[in-house]
Amino acid sequence: MLPFLDHDTVMALTYAGAVHALREALLDGLDVDADPARTVVPVPSGQLLLMPSSGTRYTGVKLGTVVNEGTPRIKGVYVLMDAATLAPVALLDGPALTTLRTPAVSALAVDHLAPRSPARLVVFGNGPQAHGHVAAIKAIREVTHTTMLGRADDPAPIRDADIVCCATTASTPLFAAGLLRPHTTVVAVGSHEPDARELPAELMETVVVESIPTARREAGDVILAGTTDLIPLAALVRHEATVADDRPRVFKSVGMAWEDLAVAAAVYEARTS
Repeated sequence: MLPFLDHDTVMALTYAGAVHALREALLDGLDVDADPARTVVPVPSGQLLLMPSSGTRYTGVKLGTVVNEGTPRIKGVYVLMDAATLAPVALLDGPALTTLRTPAVSALAVDHLAPRSPARLVVFGNGPQAHGHVAAIKAIREVTHTTMLGRADDPAPIRDADIVCCATTASTPLFAAGLLRPHTTVVAVGSHEPDARELPAELMETVVVESIPTARREAGDVILAGTTDLIPLAALVRHEATVADDRPRVFKSVGMAWEDLAVAAAVYEARTS
C-alpha cells in the first residue's frame, strides 16, 4: 500500500525547505515550460484541475479541485511516481502541498526582488494561502510588522509596506498603484484565470512570472493590463536578469506543476531519508 503523506508530514518540510527545493530545481536547469498546460475542467460546483510534471528522478500529477462555495476551497491529492518506471511511490495531501509550495514560490521571488533589510509586510486575504505567505516571507526576511487585510478593508496600510502579498479571490484590483512606495515588492497569487486580477494595470509595466507562455495564457493581472515586459523567475534565480529598483517590483504567480513536483519530491525524500 502506498504511503500517504498527510498535512503534517508535508508541512514538516517547512517553507524554508520548500524554497530551497524550488531554488535548486531552477539552478539545476529545469525547463519550466516543458510541462503540459494545466487542464481545467468546469463542473457544477467548481473546477477540476490536472497538473502533471516530469523530472529526471520523479514524475507526478496533482488532481486538485476548487469549489465555488464553502471551505476548504481547495482539495485534492498528489501522486508521486518514479520517473523511470512510472510506479507510484507516494500519495500526498494535495491542499497541504499547495499551501506549502505557493507561498514558497512567492518567497523565492521576494528573496530576489526585495531589499535585504527588515520589512513591514501587508497581506490581503484571510485563508490558508494568506497565512502561509506570512510564514514563508518570515522564512526569508526579518519581518518587523505584519498587517492582514480583507478585500473590503481600507488598503491605506500598504503606504508603509515593504512587501505586499495578495492572496484573495478578487477579480478586480485591491488597491491603487499610487499607494505604494518605489521600493515595495508586490506578489499576487490569488488567481490563475485570465479574466481576474488583484493588481492595478498601472503597476504592471514590468512583471516577474513563473513562465512567460503560462502567464500570457492564465495570469489575468498580466493579460488585462496588456503587460509585454515579462521576466521569468528562473532568470532571476540564475542571475541572468535583474529588475529596476526605481519603482515597485511585481511577481505574479499562477502556480505550476513543476513546483508541485519539486516540493513533493523534497517532502518524500525528507520522510524516507
